[in-house]
Order: sequence, then C-alpha cells, then structure tokens
Amino acid sequence: MPKIAEIEGTPNPNALKFVLKEPLTWGISHSYDSAEQAKDDPLASALFDIDHVTNVFYVDRWITITQDGEADWQDLARAVADPIRAAPAAHAQSAETVAAANELLTNLSPEDQQRLERINILLDEEVRPYLQNDGGDLHILSLEENILRIHYQGACGTCPSSISGTLRGIERLLKTIEPDIVLVSA
Repeated sequence: MPKIAEIEGTPNPNALKFVLKEPLTWGISHSYDSAEQAKDDPLASALFDIDHVTNVFYVDRWITITQDGEADWQDLARAVADPIRAAPAAHAQSAETVAAANELLTNLSPEDQQRLERINILLDEEVRPYLQNDGGDLHILSLEENILRIHYQGACGTCPSSISGTLRGIERLLKTIEPDIVLVSA
C-alpha cells in the first residue's frame, strides 16, 4: 500500500500531484478522463467515485488528480488520499511494461523507428522530467511522415499553457533533430 510522501501543487490550479513512497507501476502510465475509461482500473475507479475528480494520471511513484475547479483542495486531497493509500504497490517490472514500451515501434519502418528513438531520447532528456515534475507527461500516439501526434497526460492535459506555449516549445526543440516535424496534440 503506497504511502503519500508529499503533495505538490502543479502549474494547473485544478491538479495536485501526490508523490508516493512506493511505486504504483513500473514505467506504465495510466491516464483516464472519465469514470467510464477507468472502469477496469480499481484505483482510478475509486478516485472517480469521489465528487469533482475529472482526471486521474499515475505512473511509478506519483499520481496526479485533476478536479473540476468546484472543490476545496484541502477537502478533496483528504478524500482522494484513502484510495491512494489502499492501492497495491507494484512489486516487480512485468512483461506488460516491456510490451507497452515496444508497442509503438512494431508498425513503423526501420527509418521511422530510428527517428522515433531519437525523438524519445530528446523528450526523455529535455521535456518529460519537467512535465513529470509538474504532475503530467506526454505520450506519443503516432509518427506519420513529419507529423508527431502526442497526448498530454495528468496535470498537462487540461493546463492552458500545454496546449499553446509548451507545445510550440517542444516542437522547436524537436526541430533541432527533425527540422520538418509538426507536433500535434490530440
């Protein structure tokens, strides 16, 4: 059962990041925008049962909860703490982790696989640590010719700056290795 080490604010005023002492997963992120999406995930489902919760995103040792802006964070933080503490901690990296990491590469040409690997290295070094520090992340959905489709997760998913400024900043960074890339948020 993960214990909460600390609770951090994020640039999105409607999201809080809960840093945990034990991991919930090993490298596999879980992102849900509704109770329907979360129905097969006991932790996320329990969190959506709490009024005002609109998004649940977790990976490894942290979870970000986004609310509708109508709740007092002090009260809501206490309410979501119980399901978080009751969730089972991840004990070992699974075959699911490896499969999820390789899934995107299976249908790409060898050239596009190399491009995507370079892109991911740059994102891992220069972008994801900052997004994760703020309670979010980004997931690559596809690479089709010069269009890279991403999906923001957690606090980044509803943060106004992620849709404009952050997206363009990431695109400028990626253009240093892929000059013709166009970044699209889905």
